[in-house]
Amino acid sequence: MTYLNPTRTVPRKRLHPKRILSPEEIAQWYAERAAFRQRCQPIFDRLKPELIKTHYNWYMAVEPDSGEHFIDKDDMLVANIAHEKYPKAKLHVFRINETGVCGTI
Repeated sequence: MTYLNPTRTVPRKRLHPKRILSPEEIAQWYAERAAFRQRCQPIFDRLKPELIKTHYNWYMAVEPDSGEHFIDKDDMLVANIAHEKYPKAKLHVFRINETGVCGTI
């Protein structure tokens, strides 16, 4: 008996067709993200040597305006803890390791 494996093709379309970003808007978004990371990076670099010994591969959320940081094993939990204290603030989450990122590309 022959079994047919129907392959259903899903039409590819934009999720939000009315909102298309221009290349300038995309470049601005990336520049804002990079600038925000540059504000958070010194706080992470200052604390990294002592935290890497005790909390290796944990996550650290940084709020750059106050300089406060939050640490936990789970990335979503650390973000939730930080958002409880600073509900409207923008946060950056680092991983406590040599590079500060979660993986490699």
